[in-house]
Amino acid sequence: MNNRSTASFGKRQEYIAVAELLRRGFDVYMTLVDDQQIDCVVRQEKNGKLRYLDIQIKARSVDAKHGATFAAMTVRNPRPGFWFIFYSEVADTYWIMPSMDLVRLANRNKGGATKKGKNKGKLTIKLANHNKSGWKPRPKFSRYENAFDSLKWKTNG
Repeated sequence: MNNRSTASFGKRQEYIAVAELLRRGFDVYMTLVDDQQIDCVVRQEKNGKLRYLDIQIKARSVDAKHGATFAAMTVRNPRPGFWFIFYSEVADTYWIMPSMDLVRLANRNKGGATKKGKNKGKLTIKLANHNKSGWKPRPKFSRYENAFDSLKWKTNG
């Protein structure tokens, strides 16, 4: 995959994830720039109250060397209401994960033998494994698989 198609893959997958949210009845607003780790905002209204969810979308293409590993991530200000949607083309699976769970479950890069390096302290999460029969989502993360319903507002207030 050349650089142009690599960049457009990410943007296409963003739009596809947003379309999936819309298809499931969510009210979605796209951001113009992604300088706050927010690709879109989901607006929810319940009993006259409003709630907004900040969503960051990450995707790995079928051409990626590690098709279900999301590496060298920084999560600025993990908080309730900040969610990640991961998509692996090879596993054909979405994982919908709160930022607080992501920072708890992901591995923190050590920085290699010198304990330094540009990715030291950044997060890596592997959501599926490859075996003889293909890509299989890791059972450890099954509660997040295609879990778009987890974005729904479940409170009574």
